[in-house]
Amino acid sequence: MAHRALRVITAAVLAAGVLTACTTEPVPAGTTGGTGKGSSDGKLVLGFAQVGAESGWRTANTKSVREAAEKAGITLKFSDAQQKQENQIKAIRTFIQQKVDVIAFSPVVESGWDTVLKEAKSAGIPVILTDRAVDSQDTSLYRTFLGSDFVKEGQEAGKWLVKEYAGTSAPVNVVELQGTTGSAPANDRKAGFAEVVKGDPKFKVVASQTGDFTRAKGKEVMQAFLKSHKDIDVLYAHNDDMALGAIQAIEEAGKKPGTDIKVISVDGIKDAFVAMQEKKINVVVECNPLLGDQLMELAKKVAAGEGVPRRVEVKEGVFTQDQAAAALPGRQY
Repeated sequence: MAHRALRVITAAVLAAGVLTACTTEPVPAGTTGGTGKGSSDGKLVLGFAQVGAESGWRTANTKSVREAAEKAGITLKFSDAQQKQENQIKAIRTFIQQKVDVIAFSPVVESGWDTVLKEAKSAGIPVILTDRAVDSQDTSLYRTFLGSDFVKEGQEAGKWLVKEYAGTSAPVNVVELQGTTGSAPANDRKAGFAEVVKGDPKFKVVASQTGDFTRAKGKEVMQAFLKSHKDIDVLYAHNDDMALGAIQAIEEAGKKPGTDIKVISVDGIKDAFVAMQEKKINVVVECNPLLGDQLMELAKKVAAGEGVPRRVEVKEGVFTQDQAAAALPGRQY
């Protein structure tokens, strides 16, 4: 995931469970790990502050982290922020008080983290950002970022749209369901998409509003779009759950999703692949939530004071309707 604070940093990839990179970040002074007093059995202790459980993607992400911690022999202290930044900040402060070895979290929004991250740094506890980044100018406040390239995901969505309408000059009206306002994926998926389609004047984003990454909100906002705009050609949803909710609204309005209104989505959950098989979603840009094993490997390294890449990206694909049937059995989330 590309993020404003991290875009100048060379990307690295974790492949086949092995961490590889061109460069590694020197270990900052005072960030070699906590005392691990949160565990009485001597195991490494990881405090993980999750965004919430707003989508199938997030549920799979949490499951991956929990299972990977158990497999790695790491004591996991888990907190669900219920999509509220104040809850995450409170959880991080609790982890600091508990003197965990490493703190990892997926930020609800990009801004407003410097104070609590400075507290973690002062306590000598290294921080790993997962899935989403922060926009802090002080990159010493976290050791590494693990996740996807959100800007690229938006670009891939835009590329599919440009290719799909390559043979026409007629106007193409697009509505956009954004993720949580201020979050890295919402900001970057919007920016990446806009960057690609802005070169062709026939593409017009006639409405863009947050659906909070939830199915219910996606349906609600799409209902409003359909009432306000009678000539929608394409829906671009920042995640599958919003897209699936929007599909319900489209069908209830007497239109055919995937045909009357083409649907572009991001994530790659099983339900989205089912919808592609049913010709209701046209294309899904993958965002891989299964980061648990990679996170545990990074946690061990930063706790031991080892150098790690500043950025670790995962490999992802783009799937269309003709690929859905073959890919569906292998989906793990």
